[in-house]
Amino acid sequence: MTATATPIGDEPLTARAVATVARGQAEPALTAAARQRIVDSHATLLEQTAAGTRIYGVTTGLGAVADTTVTADDAERQRRVVLGRSVGVGRIATDDEVRAMMIARLAGFTVGRSGVSPPVTECLLALLCQRVHPIVPMTASLGEADLAAMAHIGSVVAGAGEARWRGEVLAGGDALAQAGITPPALVAKDGLALVSSNAASVGLGALAVIEALETLGGLIASAALSFEGFRANVAPLDPKSVALRPAPGQSAVAAELLGLLAGGDLMQPGAAQRLQDPLSFRCVASVYGSAAAALKAAIAAVELELNTSDDNPAVVPGVGVVPTANFDSTHLAQAFATLNLAIARIAPTIGMRTHKLLSDSMSGLPRFLSPLQNGHSGFAPVQKTASALMAEIQHAAMPMPIWVMPVADGVEDVATLALSTVEKTREIVARIRSLAAIELMIAAQACDLRDSPVLGTGTTGVHGAVRERVVMLHDDRATASDIHALDALIAEGRFETIANDLLTAV
Repeated sequence: MTATATPIGDEPLTARAVATVARGQAEPALTAAARQRIVDSHATLLEQTAAGTRIYGVTTGLGAVADTTVTADDAERQRRVVLGRSVGVGRIATDDEVRAMMIARLAGFTVGRSGVSPPVTECLLALLCQRVHPIVPMTASLGEADLAAMAHIGSVVAGAGEARWRGEVLAGGDALAQAGITPPALVAKDGLALVSSNAASVGLGALAVIEALETLGGLIASAALSFEGFRANVAPLDPKSVALRPAPGQSAVAAELLGLLAGGDLMQPGAAQRLQDPLSFRCVASVYGSAAAALKAAIAAVELELNTSDDNPAVVPGVGVVPTANFDSTHLAQAFATLNLAIARIAPTIGMRTHKLLSDSMSGLPRFLSPLQNGHSGFAPVQKTASALMAEIQHAAMPMPIWVMPVADGVEDVATLALSTVEKTREIVARIRSLAAIELMIAAQACDLRDSPVLGTGTTGVHGAVRERVVMLHDDRATASDIHALDALIAEGRFETIANDLLTAV
């Protein structure tokens, strides 16, 4: 399959575009205008250097040694900037994650404020196109520029470090040689431009919000199917009800659920089992609406970063060299911390709905939804899986510290921990997706055990999608593979249209 091209540098870059390139479904391409901005910014940097302008990281040291003067013509200086900051430890980023980081940094270069040289830009682009993926350990960033993660990428640009090439880990220089890429000399501000960016947080943030978007559709679908299986009361979803307290996203979620249930007999008067259902059913619109609003804010935070410059100093043609603090990613970290908490709030609603569906006294269905009683367990053991997932989600949702140990001799005395926060988002999304898969499995079983209910047009489609992957449970059997199959169904974006419609309305 030939991947389509994703041009970078003219139209605003979206999180979806980053995820598409990161997943190998499209190739990045720089526009002529983007290349010209890079050329102009680099030329401005060279002019300012020649004029004797004092420039942080070019004619001075970095961090705590910014008070020292260095010579801009030191041929190895910018290479040392990269190599000296390759200090990461911990888990190794996946190829998709590394690609997302590289795309985010490439996008920053195209803004034309980094002063990076064109050969370095072209080398980074070549790494993406030739599938040379630097080995990037993920622990070391404090969120005031992801220096270590980006340094491991920059090291490969410089012909050092390590990279994965066609499934094999090689020395960076060997990987470049085998891919036919010549490492450029790092001049002027190249080393600093490669490392001084939050591109790791932003790239992984783009993946995180798209994964969350894909999962949100599955969460709405599984909740709707639980309404059908439980015969829940739809009155709290009525527009007249939600309009009385228009909380963020509440009306949009209620409308989406009613749309999925439309055409089914649950929408008829008197169809519900109870006048007042447990809160895990009654409060779906409010809880899920908050998550949808938080996701929309996180997407906006990521896309702001993708289309602006976080370089310090910035090199602005026609202006000169401008010191900034745009490497501070507080707004990004806060957006993802809020998203983490909002998604985590969904977890107990899923856990409690599945609990109620498995309870014969609450659902009016066979205990644990087993067609065979007298010692059969049905879905009872799955409650343990759901409980474990909920506990892990709660733990991951706890915010990162708001203060960390100062570094660089106290110069860097505050930090956002944005990358760590974004990593937690992806952990939470993966676990909540598994919870949604469990709910889909259990809710579909409940629908099948009902006395031939007419499902809504939308929930009929959801039920059919479940049954494409997982057959109804009759006798006790292993269900781990069923959960994995439905998890994959959500991850593939089967229900993403639901989420897209929802975010448009939020």
